[in-house]
Amino acid sequence: MPQLSHGRRMLVLAICCMSLLIVSLDNTVLNVALPSLQRELDASTSGLQWTIDAYTLVLASLLMLAGSTADRIGRRRVFMSGLVVFTLGSLLCSLAPDLNWLVVFRMVQAVGGSMLNPVAMSIITNTFTDPRERARAIGVWGAVVGLSMAAGPLVGGLLVDSVGWRSIFWVNLPVGLVALLLTWRFVPESRAPRARRPDPVGQVLVIALFGSLTYAIIEAPHGSLGSTLPFAALALIALLALLRHEPRRPEPLIDLRFFRSAPFSGATVIAVSAFAALGGFLFLSTLYLQNVRGLSAMEAGLWMLPMAVPTFLCAPLSGRLVGSRGPRLPLVIAGGAMTVSGLLFALFEAETSNATLLAGYLLFGVGFGFVNAPITNTAVSGMPTDQAGVASAVASTSRQLGQTLGVAVLGAVLAAGVGSSSYADTFVTASRPGWWILTACGAAVLTLGVVTTGRWARSTAERAARRLKGEEERARRTGVGA
Repeated sequence: MPQLSHGRRMLVLAICCMSLLIVSLDNTVLNVALPSLQRELDASTSGLQWTIDAYTLVLASLLMLAGSTADRIGRRRVFMSGLVVFTLGSLLCSLAPDLNWLVVFRMVQAVGGSMLNPVAMSIITNTFTDPRERARAIGVWGAVVGLSMAAGPLVGGLLVDSVGWRSIFWVNLPVGLVALLLTWRFVPESRAPRARRPDPVGQVLVIALFGSLTYAIIEAPHGSLGSTLPFAALALIALLALLRHEPRRPEPLIDLRFFRSAPFSGATVIAVSAFAALGGFLFLSTLYLQNVRGLSAMEAGLWMLPMAVPTFLCAPLSGRLVGSRGPRLPLVIAGGAMTVSGLLFALFEAETSNATLLAGYLLFGVGFGFVNAPITNTAVSGMPTDQAGVASAVASTSRQLGQTLGVAVLGAVLAAGVGSSSYADTFVTASRPGWWILTACGAAVLTLGVVTTGRWARSTAERAARRLKGEEERARRTGVGA
């Protein structure tokens, strides 16, 4: 990629952030619409889980493929294709006649979304080559997540109450079209110096692993052991096959060599934990505010602002801290705040008091605002620039997998606790195990944030980078994988 002026780099960042905005906004907006979907489409709790997880599951399954494909055939080309598919999928979602078709069209949306976020991050990584400037750019990127959380509940609540749930997908259409035109005009094409070959077997195994695991979790409270156990077994088989297959590939879909770096491995687990907490938090909060407290979608959106605004405000601060002091402090703040938030719900039933509910939302927003920038920065730092697409795709995959598992696990826990009773009668008690799970996710962020950011962890990252570069150079000399 040619060196761009400062103004042009800022424009590229803005265009990439537009793609993140519509992908992130789509999830937060849809969460507010879940009770409306439940009423109008006669959806069960598992049906609501699938409207969220069909999207995040496909994203998680295809992000690494999209990242490596973009490195190979051109990042701008893949990014523009993603904008077209995502915008078309949004239009189809707004026309869905029933829940089944909505789930299908959400998967179409996700195919396009898988070509946006990791590719956009790869474009940013290759555009902003100075580490401090890159950290600030990633902080802005993280702030967009906060913006989507702040705007999503309000926009979604307003649209659901005034027009209906179908209108929430219309927001993506003008933003997608404008981003497409600006990308075509201003974003330069870039690709990795050496093309990576596809890994179809690895891709199939990833889809089998994520899909069967999610199905087993979501359907466990509703089906018999005989109907869900085969999917759990399939997930285990796919995982073992993936661990055996990928190291044998000269250019694997998931480069397991990255995980020799403790910071990279820690960032991956932190991403899964933090976004599992986010997915579960939004799912439980939306159902509680509307189905238990009886609030409208707009009122529920206003109640979620105390979580969304701190996320928006803390994300750029986290980016600056990562650039100046490293990732440890933001991760400690994030993990501590998320852990205390979970404890307020798990120990003190924060839902039953406006003051504790507000405190729980504020703390979670602060925690989530600080967690994004160190995840992304650690995932791409120290990696060769020609691996940026793959490395950032692993980080993005971890996020989406975490959110998928969060909705699946906490939804299953809630469904098992509620049973045939009404939400109003049993929600607080039924959701308590879920809040303990969210507390554990926050504790994992805190612990790993300390363990994987010290001197020992940095030494493993340096060794991993040297070995990776050495193996790549030997492969290049011998022609392996060429």
